[in-house]
Amino acid sequence: MIKSGMKWMFLIIGTTIGAGYASGREIWQFFGHGSGLAIILFTVMFAICCYVILSISYEQRSSHYLPVLRLIVGKHLTSLYDKLILFYLFTTTVVMMAGSGATWQAFHFPYWWGIGALCIPLVIAFVWDIKGILSMNNLLLPLLIGGLFYVLYIFHAEQHLSLSAQWVEQHNWSSAFPFTALNILPLIAVLGAVGKHVKVKGEIWIASVGSGLVLGVITYIYNNSLIYLAEEILLYEIPLFAILKHYPYQFFLFISALLWLALFTTALSGVFGFISRLKGKMKLPLWLLALVTISLMIPFTSFGFATLIKYLYPLYGILNLYILSAILLYPVANRYKIE
Repeated sequence: MIKSGMKWMFLIIGTTIGAGYASGREIWQFFGHGSGLAIILFTVMFAICCYVILSISYEQRSSHYLPVLRLIVGKHLTSLYDKLILFYLFTTTVVMMAGSGATWQAFHFPYWWGIGALCIPLVIAFVWDIKGILSMNNLLLPLLIGGLFYVLYIFHAEQHLSLSAQWVEQHNWSSAFPFTALNILPLIAVLGAVGKHVKVKGEIWIASVGSGLVLGVITYIYNNSLIYLAEEILLYEIPLFAILKHYPYQFFLFISALLWLALFTTALSGVFGFISRLKGKMKLPLWLLALVTISLMIPFTSFGFATLIKYLYPLYGILNLYILSAILLYPVANRYKIE
């Protein structure tokens, strides 16, 4: 049960930690000064959302997100949010692909090499169906989480930072809601596709509480580091590089590898959620669906990483607030009861 719960936990974290989160840009945009309570609220709400979504998926024995979505938002809004989720998964995966191209470009490789470096292993992962995705997550996520935590720990130790600095004031507590909402749609898409693979309810508790705590702790430590560098962050498009400015070039390479892993794991979860929804209508193997979907995505990467993030992410944050409310109120307001 613990091993199975951990693999769902890694799937959740891999869906959530994209390039925006791993680079620190997303954290600094929503949190910053006076956000200790906000991060705790995010941790609790995120764990509750994961538990509700996974529980419904488990009870429905679902293989894609539509049955889960229908119970959360009701039949009248299901069609709207179904289209929104498909659009979200498609566009955010395009963002991750464009980010991979930009990352490779920073090291003076052709942009399209970076696209190919992400797309080829994405397709290969689906050759082994869901086992391939979970195995990839189980391999990469400990490296990503461990590496990020190691960098933040070293920075805190060398700068002698106090973790209590965020409790002086709490004026930014409300930012927990849009930050949590931003990550809801991909969770529904991905967790809604694994219900039939969950064996017992204990797996859900481990995955939900574990992912909430891991993300909450990293977010708190990360935000504490960024507060210390608040005046310097404006000079960096990627806040994480402000932390690394006094470190050797090898650290820069290490962090670039971590950011690329974050791109890959998010793209992997995005494609999985997208093609799981299509599989019910198209009787094709997952790897072939992945190949077709990724091929359709590639032309859109020409819009560029920064442009895509600038226009798409704020829109999703606003639209997701309703579905966040629906999930948090679901156990109380709906006839369907989670045992």
